[in-house]
Amino acid sequence: MNLNNVDLSNCDREPIHIPGKVQSHGFLLAVDSESLLITYASENTKDYIAVEAKNLLGKPYDNFEELAGLNIKSGQLLQMIHLGGVKKDFGSINPYPVQIDEADFYMIISASGKSFLIEFEAATLEYDIQNQIGKSVSEILGGKSLKSLLHNTAKEIRDIIHYDRVMIYKFLEDGHGEVIAEVKNDDLEPFYGLHYPASDIPKQARELYKLNYTRIIADVNTESAPILTLEIDEPLDLTHSVLRAVSPIHIQYLKNMGVESSFSISLIAHGELWGLIACHNYSPKFIDYKAREGSALIGKIVSSALEYREDEEHEQQSTSYQLAMSLISLHLTKDEDLVSALTGQEYTIKDIAGASGAAVLYDNEISTIGVTPNQQQLRELFDWLKFTMDDAIYYTHRLPEVFPSAKAYKEVGSGIIAAMVSKDMDEIVVWFRPEQITEIHWAGNPEKPVVLSENGLMNLSPRNSFETFSQQVENTALKWTKTEVSNVMKLREKIINTINKKAGEIRILNERLRRAYEELDTFSYTISHDLRTPLTSIKSYTELVIMSNKSLDEQGKNLLKRVVAGADKMNFLINEILKLARVGRAEVEFAELDMDKIVKDSAAEAIMAMKAQKVSLTFGELPSIMGSPVLISQIFSNLIGNAVKYSLVKEHPAVHIEGVKEEEEVVYKIQDNGIGIDIGHRDKVFELFKRMENVKDIEGTGVGLAIVKRIVEKHNARIWFESELEVGTIFYIAFKI
Repeated sequence: MNLNNVDLSNCDREPIHIPGKVQSHGFLLAVDSESLLITYASENTKDYIAVEAKNLLGKPYDNFEELAGLNIKSGQLLQMIHLGGVKKDFGSINPYPVQIDEADFYMIISASGKSFLIEFEAATLEYDIQNQIGKSVSEILGGKSLKSLLHNTAKEIRDIIHYDRVMIYKFLEDGHGEVIAEVKNDDLEPFYGLHYPASDIPKQARELYKLNYTRIIADVNTESAPILTLEIDEPLDLTHSVLRAVSPIHIQYLKNMGVESSFSISLIAHGELWGLIACHNYSPKFIDYKAREGSALIGKIVSSALEYREDEEHEQQSTSYQLAMSLISLHLTKDEDLVSALTGQEYTIKDIAGASGAAVLYDNEISTIGVTPNQQQLRELFDWLKFTMDDAIYYTHRLPEVFPSAKAYKEVGSGIIAAMVSKDMDEIVVWFRPEQITEIHWAGNPEKPVVLSENGLMNLSPRNSFETFSQQVENTALKWTKTEVSNVMKLREKIINTINKKAGEIRILNERLRRAYEELDTFSYTISHDLRTPLTSIKSYTELVIMSNKSLDEQGKNLLKRVVAGADKMNFLINEILKLARVGRAEVEFAELDMDKIVKDSAAEAIMAMKAQKVSLTFGELPSIMGSPVLISQIFSNLIGNAVKYSLVKEHPAVHIEGVKEEEEVVYKIQDNGIGIDIGHRDKVFELFKRMENVKDIEGTGVGLAIVKRIVEKHNARIWFESELEVGTIFYIAFKI
């Protein structure tokens, strides 16, 4: 790889598993698994045995003991290879102790494609790690919290292998890391809390950490030894090698930090690389294979403890979420009001996702729980989501970055999860999380470019300088977890099922209502036909008796006239009931209405019908409205008729009608100076057949205002009144523009 082409992105593509070199604190041979000939050898074999690497190539491995002058039985190393090959695992063999020129070495065997890697490194026996593991693990697991567990881990590892600095380095979701625990020499600058870019440990290096639990760099200042081979084009895969040379990029990185030796132990949780126990020394330092394996064992124990602690915390949170989900589901099945089931109970939708607030758009109404943006901001957000969302669920922890209008309420809504219940019906549920302003301290500027050094090499930045670089992260909330997103998806399904169930119930009710309307039509026909016929007969025969019977005295005529009046009243009442029934079933077709004509025609009819020419009738502005001409005429005929009728008892009766156009409504008022309505009867005015005590002597049925109320509701309008006994009444009707 050409170092002059190094930048912060292509280090992710560096083939670090085939560097073609090994570190100089040991030497390597590769043996063909079929021929058992030595096919590769590191050039530095001459530093350890009295044989040049090129003189080993092509030789049978069973001659190696004699060539190297090893103090072991002939063929013993070959037996180790055969044994591991049969088992397909060298774990029980490694490390195999040997002596070279009376110096202790470990032989470590591993597989590499069609070859076996045979590596030799010094056995220093400097660290009695096996005897310390039990005590160290006990101290590590004594921490009750995750923080204390990690601090104890760093402390115990340092006590065992005596590195100048031991850190726990955690990988975050985007690949960059943070030092979350540290034990160091007192004279060293602390790294605790610092963040390091993902490029410091690129993706392919993180993959190797999952395969090899430990990695040592004994001395960054020594030259790596090239691997020699005989006419083999394929590079030797050193994925499982303990001596694998280090990327020149990483060596430069460590030099820039002032670190001369490093050792790392992988921390694996749920099958993924959670982090590293990263050890730095500011002078060369080597720890042998057994000490590294003992450290790896501690790393595995800590990894298991990490999994347990994280699973425990996750389980506690999941239990709380599950309780909220169960209770909300129960209310969805029992409550008639869907929104109340979601937001009006002890546990609400806010509790299934750790949100600070939530909003529901349903039936064009917005309902909220907890801390949320205001109604106008929510409307804009819902409109944006309807336009943006392709999937049923959308979530982000950086809403202001993708929807700039959200910057106005980032303090309450920098993070959202949205569930689209129905795009056609504009039904959406959104959960909110507030902004978390974070001060990230980087070990150097993470965006600094590569620079050209004096020797012509491109040195990776920001590693030329490790001065703390602070970066404030805004417009960002805590990320939503997989569990929270899953809970939202499950709740969405439950809401949809509930709506579908209610829709089914409504269809059944509509069918019953249709049948009821058919029965009502039949009943209406019965009233109009079967009742009107005898009433007509009663009235006709009574009038005939009055006209033809000359022997009737005045009292008898008056009695028969009352029969005629009763028949007329009964007929009028039947007509009013039929009107009320028709209003309930009528479909409203809206049109722009000439209210000047409708109001004045209704007033003229009332004056004429009641022979009320003495009533002073005045008009203000009469602006047009949208509505059904027939039904709106009924409203004004009833209200103006009542105003005229109940003001006639006054010496100077007066009725005034006008309309005022406001921002979103046209408000009409019909005012009279009549007998007024008792405050105690306000709630009964619009009820069917209800008449006030002070109007018993005035003709009426108690049906007119019930008809008016029903027509007003059909027009999505409002009606109310103000009244005072013996002063008068004002009825108001507000129509939407």
